[in-house]
This record gives sequence, structure tokens and C-alpha cells, in this order.
Amino acid sequence: MPETSPTATENQPNESPRKSSTLSELPREIWVLISGGFIVAIGMGIVSPALPTFATSFNVGVTAAAFIVSAFALMRLVFAPASGRLVSAFGERPNYVLGIVIVGISSTACAFAQSYWQLLVFRGLGGIGSTMFTVSALALLVRLAPAHLRARASGLWATSFLLGSISGPVLGGLLIGFSLRLPFLIYGIALYLAAFVGWFLLRDSTLADPQQHTDAPDLKVLTALRDSSYRASLLANFSKGWTAQGVRIALIPLFIVEAMRLPDAMTGIALSVFAAGNAAVLLPAGRLADSRGRKPMLLSGLAIAAVGSAAIGFSESVPWLLGASLVGGIGMGLCTPAQSAAVADIVGPKAKGGPVLAAFQMSADVGTIIGPPLAGALAGALSYRAAFLLTGCVALVAMVTWLFAPETLGRKSRSEPTDPDRPVESADPA
Repeated sequence: MPETSPTATENQPNESPRKSSTLSELPREIWVLISGGFIVAIGMGIVSPALPTFATSFNVGVTAAAFIVSAFALMRLVFAPASGRLVSAFGERPNYVLGIVIVGISSTACAFAQSYWQLLVFRGLGGIGSTMFTVSALALLVRLAPAHLRARASGLWATSFLLGSISGPVLGGLLIGFSLRLPFLIYGIALYLAAFVGWFLLRDSTLADPQQHTDAPDLKVLTALRDSSYRASLLANFSKGWTAQGVRIALIPLFIVEAMRLPDAMTGIALSVFAAGNAAVLLPAGRLADSRGRKPMLLSGLAIAAVGSAAIGFSESVPWLLGASLVGGIGMGLCTPAQSAAVADIVGPKAKGGPVLAAFQMSADVGTIIGPPLAGALAGALSYRAAFLLTGCVALVAMVTWLFAPETLGRKSRSEPTDPDRPVESADPA
């Protein structure tokens, strides 16, 4: 069915995206990714408030507890290049399903950890499966989403995660009252369910068949790095990893319990408010990024995220804490669809971009790895306020980098130029 492939819309750049034609034009495979992402996110949200507290139950300090979060990202980082090559060699579908299964096994093992070091190893091994799942899903989004709906497809996929994240932390906060191990068992079950859904619904898909693009050109990371927009995307994703995937999960629970002297259940509420801010703006941000450009959404989103992240450190009351969490979530939600869509614009649907997408994911993992230990050490040496100020500064640096990068919306993808090694820099309409 090549003639009905969604990538056919790649040759219709002037098609108006004003009306949300997402439901009718996005292929079924993308909705499978959205469903799987929602299931995975519920489990991730359940674990988020339990992970740092479970680590400190083994009599370790703030920095060691924060490193539990970084260990997961470290394994993602180490395995990401291999994951990108596996996607290019064998296709997205098998890596997607196998990756989720590996994380499920890791989470189940965490529930039975008897020491800090066992928890560290089990949690870290899950990073291998996580990067397989993430790179595969991103590669499918790039390949299957029509060009004029890329940001909205990315926004829908991110929304599926965040809708799960809204309910997950609240449930996780309640489960902590019964057992610190129970959230990990629930997470494992959710992942096994997501793997089954992905396998069952993608098993007969011709669009997701890796054989369809075996002759596609390879896009090398060094070639993509010549593009200033790709470099800016890497730094923005680094900021996202540092803030949303690292410091938010590792330090906010400790800040709430140790500095603000609030009950553990408030951790789940604060994380859910952040996720709610994300979810509220993701779809509108995707529509704007598809119609007005990726760059305006990235600049505004990173600026708002910086303010929200820094403001958390000044929290002295529950309303201030929840307000700052909401602002930070809105900021990340504004830039997330545009960020993924910008990378998709650079790669295009016709190239084998597994390594390039893996490098993009690695940038977030680097932020997740070094953010919690550095911010945790700063919190221990100075204050939590200094740690969250540093987090806000990271987002500001990413914003400044995008100021000097060109817009990617409407450019010819890197898989289409006559000379594939020649960088493509579009004019900056701003």
C-alpha cells in the first residue's frame, strides 16, 4: 500500500493545517504508539514518588538517592548508539516491543531489591530497554507522521505520556503508604501490558514493516551536527532531561519532605501538577508549531520553563510550590512538540536516521545523568534554592542557543537533497 502511505503528504507542504485533521490523517500505527505511551507513563508516574524514598530507605544520602535516577539514564546513554544501529538494521517494531519488556523485567526486579546497590543495578539495567523503546517510537513517528502534522503527532505522543503521568504520581503517593516496593510491581505489570499491546497491534502492519525502507539512505550524526538547528535541538533536549526527567524526579520529592516538611503524598500532587501543565498545552503547542514554526514555541517554552524551575526553590508554601510546578510544566509542554518536530524536519521520513535520533535522545540522557548529582550536591553544599536556580539557568542557555538557530518548518529534509553530505540551513523567518 505505498500509494496510501502517510508520507505521501510530504509532497504537499502547502496543505492547510488549521483544522485538526489529525484524527483522519494520522495512520493507525501512531495511535498504537500513543496507547502504548499512555500505559508506560502510568507506570512511570507510579514509580516517580517512590524511587528517591525507596533509595534513602537503604540509609544513603541525597546525592546517592539522586544517582538512582541518573543510573537509569546512564545506561540509556551507553546503549543509545547500539539502539540506533539496531533500529536502522532491524526496524523499529521489534526493538519497540523488546525494549518495553526489558524495562518491565527491570522494574519487577527493583521491587525485590535488598540493598541500595541491587536497586541501583536493577534500575540501571532498565535503561537498556528504555532507550530501545524510545528511539524506536521516535523513529516511527518521524517516518509515519505527515510533514504538516509532525508537531501535532509529537504532541499527541507526549500527551499520552503526560496523561498517565498526571494520575500515576498520585496513585504512587498512595501506594507508598502500603509499601515502597508495590509501585515497582505495578510498573512492571503496566509495561508487560504495553509490550503486548504494541506487539499485537503492530504485528501485521505494513507501514511499520522495516522492509519498506531497507534501501533508504543513511543520515550520519556528523552530517546532522553541521546543522545549527540540530545542535540547538540537542541542547534543548539536554535541558529537558536535566529539568523534567532528572531534577524534577530526584530532588523535588526530597525538597518537599526534607526542606518543606510536608508529607510524602504531596510529592505525588506536585509531580502531577507539573504533568497537568504539560498536558494542558501540548496539543495547542503542536498546532502552533505546525502553523507558525518550531522556533517561537521553543523560545517561549524554554523561557517559561526556566522561570518555573527556579521558582520551585523559593517555595515556602503549598500554593507557591504548586504554582511553580504548574509554570514549569507549561514551559516544557510548549517546547516539547516543536523540539521533536524540528529533529523530524531535519531527518525526514526517507532516511535511516536511527543514530541521529539516538544522539538526540542521548542529549536528554546526559542532562538526566549529570543534573540530579550536580543539583543534589549543590543542595547539600548550599541550598535547594541554589540547586533549582541552576536548573533554571540550564533552560535559559538552551533558549539563547535557539535564538541563533534557523527555523526548520518548511525546509527540505536532509534525506531529500541531491548532496546528502551538504548541510541544509533554511532562512530564519524570524
